Amino acid sequence: MNAKIIGTGWQLPAYEADNDYLSTLVETSDEWITERTGIRKRHLAKEETTTSLAAGAAKKALADAGLPAEEIDLLIVATITSDTVTPSTACRVQAELGAVHAVAFDINAACSGFLYAVHMADAFIKSGVYRKALLIGAETLSKLVDWTDRGTCVLFGDGAGAAVLAASDQGGIAAQSLGSNGSKWEVLSCMGRPNGNPVCREQREPGYLQMNGQEVFKFAVKTVPLCIEDALEKAGLSPDDIDHFLLHQANKRIIQSVAKRLKQPEEKFPMNIGQCANTSAASLPILLAQMKEQGRLHPGEKLVLSGFGAGLTWGACVMEW
Repeated sequence: MNAKIIGTGWQLPAYEADNDYLSTLVETSDEWITERTGIRKRHLAKEETTTSLAAGAAKKALADAGLPAEEIDLLIVATITSDTVTPSTACRVQAELGAVHAVAFDINAACSGFLYAVHMADAFIKSGVYRKALLIGAETLSKLVDWTDRGTCVLFGDGAGAAVLAASDQGGIAAQSLGSNGSKWEVLSCMGRPNGNPVCREQREPGYLQMNGQEVFKFAVKTVPLCIEDALEKAGLSPDDIDHFLLHQANKRIIQSVAKRLKQPEEKFPMNIGQCANTSAASLPILLAQMKEQGRLHPGEKLVLSGFGAGLTWGACVMEW
């Protein structure tokens, strides 16, 4: 018995900020951003929250799967931008959906978060603990970005994607490969609120996203192909057997470099980074849901989902659609 995706959904904030708008905030241009990243615009939350975006994507995924929320056993939200320190975003989404029978919790693996959620749900379903899982990647990264730092503010956007997984005897998840390297945590990080207890009184402001772009690029183009190859080997497949490689939408150049290292045509690597930018944990489920909605995924096709992020973390998942 395998875990199989039976429904997907996505939700983006209404407000679109193009590169020309960002050029009014920092010294940059549409040409500079597009050439280096492939990003042309991103969606930024105004009235929306991480919870509302997550719930919106989840409702669409449930409708796509033809399931009522009451049938969900497990609800995981991957996010680094929860609206509340506690409770979890997952618990708030559970209440919004009426998923009264679901065990609900958040996980933090940054841009790899959705893949980590898939890994956990797959294990639960294959072991028989749960039969139906709702997985959501949701972020409002705009509240963590320093909007005076052109090295980071041009890269990120807000949004949510969701997928329903269920036990199936046909197709589904074939193999996975995940990893972490905490010794490199400072390469991509965001410090939390300062300690203001009576004996400490830490003198600093809450942190913004900080990134060593060159180190992240080198890490991604080296680690992602190796991770994909490991997952493919476990599945008994080669890159040539895969119909679509869905990679975390961080940078067009990274995706192109991974395609080159795997010796695969870029046409196999769909991208929505131009319209959505980097939405962290939401990146992969948004892309997956958009492709399904556009009729670009067909039964029996073989997919690889792969991503990387702060931690450092990475992962790859091989599945039959």
